Amino acid sequence: MYEFQFHRPTSIADAVKLLAADPDAKAISGGMTLLPALKHRLNQPSYLVDLSGIAEMKGVRREGDAIVIGGLVKHYEVATHPQILAAIPALARMAVTIGDTQVRNRGTIGGSIANNDPAADYPAAAIALRATIETDRRTVPVDQFFLGMFTTALEPDELVTGISFPIPEKAGYAKLRNPASRYAMTGVFVAKGPHGVGVGVNGAAPCAFRQTAMEGALTANWSVDALAGVQQSPDDLNSDIHGSAAYRAHLVSVMARRAVQDAG
Repeated sequence: MYEFQFHRPTSIADAVKLLAADPDAKAISGGMTLLPALKHRLNQPSYLVDLSGIAEMKGVRREGDAIVIGGLVKHYEVATHPQILAAIPALARMAVTIGDTQVRNRGTIGGSIANNDPAADYPAAAIALRATIETDRRTVPVDQFFLGMFTTALEPDELVTGISFPIPEKAGYAKLRNPASRYAMTGVFVAKGPHGVGVGVNGAAPCAFRQTAMEGALTANWSVDALAGVQQSPDDLNSDIHGSAAYRAHLVSVMARRAVQDAG
């Protein structure tokens, strides 16, 4: 690692102030992406702003017909929290599949959303459930938040303080993991709720995306059979040694059907 300073603020305001003071400063929550980058000297921050001491960014609460999850809530907490299990069990089941035990006990939902790794699971859920991303200064509809690979609508000194998920009637998730890395080759989250039907896809492309054709088919008929005639185009999908774009396009269809089965 390169040498850097370390700050541990206890409020959102102090954290934002530190980040705004130096463009080379970096925020860190679980550190699942940033720490390996520092270890391999791929990043050289002037100082780190550790968010783990900010109580305002922790906790899960229900607000009307939505579940709001704090940005610092860990994957393990998403998987086991009673309110999430009761309101959006598919989100809890999805969290169980993230990484391994160590990752689930350190990684945070806000860090994952802000990082926007193509293989991350939460972006697909946020898209399907039509979530709203809450930051220290505004709220951003999910369809305006994920802009591209590792790119979001966040400003450099802006923090994800929470994510508001509308409670669906039904929801399900399925993914195929790379047997070596355990990252998602392709995952699909489906949801049916007050805002209609949502289908979010992760892992298949450089950025998670909404599958509108499948949304239309499931709106007309919520069943596995409704997806039989919907084909995912391989255009703009990932293609590498682990799987071609055509293979990933096929996986979108397969995982979508499994996700509907998971939802019931």
